[in-house]
Amino acid sequence: MRTKDVDDVIHQNDEEPGAIAEGGGGGLQKRLKANDLIGFGIGIVIGTGIFTLTGVQAKNAAGPGIVISFLVAGVVAALAAVCYAELAAAVPTAGSSYTYAYTTIGEIFAWIIAWDLILEFALGSAVVARGWSGYLQDMFDLPTRWFGEDAVVNVGAVFIVLVVGVVATIGIRESKIVTNALVLIKVAVCIFVIVVGAFYVKAANFSPFIPPSQDGKDLSELKQPLWQWITGADPTAFGVAGMLSAAAVVFFAYSGFEAVANLGEETEKPGRDMPRGLIGTLAICTVLYALVCLVLTGMVNYTEISEGAPISNAFTVVGLDWANVLVNIAAIAGLTSVLLVEIVALGRIGFAVSRDGLIPKGVGEIHPRFHTPARFSIGVTIFIAVLAAVIPLDALAEMVSIGTLFALFVVAIAVIVLRRTKPTMKRPFRVPQVPIVPILAAVLCVALMTNLATETWLRFIVWFAAGILIYALYGFRHSKLRRRA
Repeated sequence: MRTKDVDDVIHQNDEEPGAIAEGGGGGLQKRLKANDLIGFGIGIVIGTGIFTLTGVQAKNAAGPGIVISFLVAGVVAALAAVCYAELAAAVPTAGSSYTYAYTTIGEIFAWIIAWDLILEFALGSAVVARGWSGYLQDMFDLPTRWFGEDAVVNVGAVFIVLVVGVVATIGIRESKIVTNALVLIKVAVCIFVIVVGAFYVKAANFSPFIPPSQDGKDLSELKQPLWQWITGADPTAFGVAGMLSAAAVVFFAYSGFEAVANLGEETEKPGRDMPRGLIGTLAICTVLYALVCLVLTGMVNYTEISEGAPISNAFTVVGLDWANVLVNIAAIAGLTSVLLVEIVALGRIGFAVSRDGLIPKGVGEIHPRFHTPARFSIGVTIFIAVLAAVIPLDALAEMVSIGTLFALFVVAIAVIVLRRTKPTMKRPFRVPQVPIVPILAAVLCVALMTNLATETWLRFIVWFAAGILIYALYGFRHSKLRRRA
């Protein structure tokens, strides 16, 4: 239950950029502004969720109500983002929620959060890479034995992971240039989908907007949402329950916005720009998500939506085959930017954990030329490439959702704790109505988590247990705080 002092964290961030201190410390160069943070945020948020999950959840769980599902998920994400904004502005550091937990509720919980974030970003990156490979195969009709889901080794996925890993390793300036370019492409195409697709919307496709509840007894116990399994309620699809279940799954589409907080140490004016970056990211993405879903379910009846490529297929249905090319370009650009920001964020998490001695200090050292945690970035790039090569793209979205929601839950609690333990600390941005807003954010995160499948909870518990074992065998004994005690 050891905790770090907030003042020590802030002082640590003021070290000379590129210096390598005991424990893998050393500052990162401050080169980012609010618009760069929003670019990184949109880069990681708009990707796999809108291009794939929309079709699956609209067709099988929510119907046109998928619009409400995205709005519900967006509200929960916004409440959590406000909590993130206070902490990110007050404690601008690499590691984000890991460091926030370390300064409020203790080292063991901080390690759990770091382990949770590694789950979120590593598995999410592998899924994104496989999706990227699939879109590339579809666009250029490449050999499925190397690029399709049936490939023994998905060469396309490995290729994009390695390329993006190099960009993430050589520097934050290069990363932000690539990310901003890709963001412009996919936002432009999202606007194209909304504007052009609106001319092909049929009001009849919105009826019923929330399809009536249907019997879901064909679901196994492990596939049921956790709350249904606990209460013994009959499993259902569609209706309000289906819409909320879809909200929990499509929360995956918002996962990663918290990666912006990992860049606090590299932001020129974090007190001003961190809140703008976090809240601006979610505002833009929520509006785009809701409008794209509204147009999609208006163009095609929800029962006929494609689960694999819902947006491009919708244009095919209305006779605009040429639009497929633009949608595919947006998907490839979107997934590339997601992958880039996730690998950048993983590097910063490794840097923070290494600096505290919970993993070997040499792993997170700052490269003297690139000013990035190059060793850790290279390591996670190889790890993700292996996962992307052999793991199929299936139901991993739920694993990413539960990891994200758990981290956001801890951040909301950390705001309340830090207000009590450090009431006089300088806070450039303050969450309104504390403790009401953080408590509401925490409760809604847990509520969405209980709408995820029981088997997802079991997998999360196994990952959680593995993390505790690693901490017990290494982190506890090598912690920098323990050595100081």
